[in-house]
Amino acid sequence: MKYFDLLRMSASNLLRRKLRTALTVLGVIIGTASIVVMVSLGLGLRKSSLEQIEEYGGLTTIQVSSNAYYGDSSSSDSEQQRIDDKVVESIASIPHVEIASPILEMNLLARQGVYEGWLWVRGMSQEAIQKMDMEIKEGELPPAGEGLQFFYGNQVITNFYNAKTNDYYWEAEEAPDVDLMNTPIFVIFDTDAYYQSRSSDGSGQTVSPPKKYIIPTSGLMAGDLEDYSENCNYVFADIDALKAQLKKIFKNKVIPGQPSTKSGKPYKEFYYEQVYVRVDSMDHVQEVQQEIQNMGFNAYSNAEWMEQTQSQMGMIQMVLGGIGAVSLFVAAIGIANTMMMSIYERTKEIGIIKVLGCDLRNIRSMFLLEAGFIGFFGGLIGLILSEIISLVINSVVHTASEGYYEHLSFIPIWLVLISLVFAVLVGMAAGFFPALRAMKLSPLAAIRNE
Repeated sequence: MKYFDLLRMSASNLLRRKLRTALTVLGVIIGTASIVVMVSLGLGLRKSSLEQIEEYGGLTTIQVSSNAYYGDSSSSDSEQQRIDDKVVESIASIPHVEIASPILEMNLLARQGVYEGWLWVRGMSQEAIQKMDMEIKEGELPPAGEGLQFFYGNQVITNFYNAKTNDYYWEAEEAPDVDLMNTPIFVIFDTDAYYQSRSSDGSGQTVSPPKKYIIPTSGLMAGDLEDYSENCNYVFADIDALKAQLKKIFKNKVIPGQPSTKSGKPYKEFYYEQVYVRVDSMDHVQEVQQEIQNMGFNAYSNAEWMEQTQSQMGMIQMVLGGIGAVSLFVAAIGIANTMMMSIYERTKEIGIIKVLGCDLRNIRSMFLLEAGFIGFFGGLIGLILSEIISLVINSVVHTASEGYYEHLSFIPIWLVLISLVFAVLVGMAAGFFPALRAMKLSPLAAIRNE
């Protein structure tokens, strides 16, 4: 018997019993949709977790910090734990480290018109700033060799408030009228002197207000005020330009945030509280992290968080997949029952086919094809139903979470293909034993059966 004839006979037999076939297919639809939706929820949670990890710095970065206390005096123990340029060079020489950039952090006060705001400035190397993949809304990243320029994160503007009315963004939920790109920003580096000049200690002595500096803006980061990322609240600058500016402003004085000698004098070199480290591959993150910790510094990476998250998400996927598999198992029982009933109803037909000399393998193939058809159409319609359910879930969750979750349910192409193949295989597996029973029927007994 030709393969095309087997297909035609299998389809014809299913169509002769439309209601029973439809009910059996319905079981496969529910089973397939259940397992796909359940697995998609696990994949969606995993995908959301990875996206959150990426927002917090990516999977190949390490944050290195010092144990030293940058106070007014120092001890030999704290000096050993401080991070200077030599330490940064040592970290950069560790195998698999692509970038090791010191982070020079400063808290500065900015003014524009009646608005004041704190700026968390981060001075970093040009290579590190370029590799951080920050999207640019306007302008460019801080250039090298052109003096100190600031690159503002998309949420920095929310740090400004009206100094006259004390209206803050988080209270009014209205962005301050500050133009970071086109209007000059006056920056005060010596914030201690600024506040001392505005207060009185009762002695009648006044402190001269510190000098204000206009720092050009190189660019703005892309994103709205509600778009959160690791760098949205920071102001970035070239570290060499920032050092030069600080040395110029604080001549023979201790720079805020920098340690001092026991006599209260500044050091000649700069010390850093953090180092930005980028590794060439996620596989080497923990190895590099351990090397840094062996040097006596704190080292944190998102790889640790990711491993814990992956383990938790794997357990959730197994549980959800198991729940969906139960529905498909019930559908397989329904397919087996349908095929067994079909054998009892077609006993005489099977006997005639055998008497005519049809190969037993053709009989087995015919029943397996019928079961495969049920699995295929049930799986196909189940996938369509699961896509609809997934869209509804994502829409409801997106609205309920006010845009925090974009894709709680995620159905990749590989899941669609695997689910369809699995549904067909489940159908054929359920029809295997009924097919064997059909093969073992006695031809004469089958013909005499009414």
